[in-house]
Amino acid sequence: MSPKDFSVLVPRRRQPWGVLALVMLSGLAMMRNGVETDLPPQPTAAARPQPNASPPTAPDGLEPLAYAPASRVTIPAIRVAAPIMDVGLDQSGWIAAPPPEDPNLAGWYQNGIAPGQRGTAVLVGHVDNSAGPAVFYGLGSLERGQHVEVERYDGQVAVFEIYGVEVYAKNNFPGVEVYSDTGAPELRVITCGGGYSRAQGYDGNVVVYARMVGSR
Repeated sequence: MSPKDFSVLVPRRRQPWGVLALVMLSGLAMMRNGVETDLPPQPTAAARPQPNASPPTAPDGLEPLAYAPASRVTIPAIRVAAPIMDVGLDQSGWIAAPPPEDPNLAGWYQNGIAPGQRGTAVLVGHVDNSAGPAVFYGLGSLERGQHVEVERYDGQVAVFEIYGVEVYAKNNFPGVEVYSDTGAPELRVITCGGGYSRAQGYDGNVVVYARMVGSR
């Protein structure tokens, strides 16, 4: 798997999220580069999405941003500051993950929603590789109220507030729930998680739910 460059690419068509949910799940199942010690942190009960809780409310007057590709993601709470590469579908029809050789690299599904647009944008990245922790190793330790910032190639930064962190079994991944359009600019950040075995890899995916609360 070779990395793509960071050129600005405007998607020619959108993938239906109902189909993409299954495609993304299969793609992330390929991220089996973990080590059997020092498993990454998993979401706590307190961090999980609450059934009766509303997502964060955006300030009055905050409007969705226009389309622009993502260039960098910052998550201060877990010291993530990583470039973003565009990813699409590989020859097998799966979402292509960033190359595992570069542990500090995230991927944005370029045929979907841009971070800050109305709809649900998706970032993916490895939790580890054969050398140790990778960009999203600490994703499971995030808590509600913390922020994810995504820089875009138009010079704007979309600021998202986390309202849930969950781990799902790969064989029971709720794609419609994760990727659905809520009517607001949202972000999902996804990596591998759950249990791990050398034979099968990680058996789940950690998903961070966040909603845009600002831009600059």
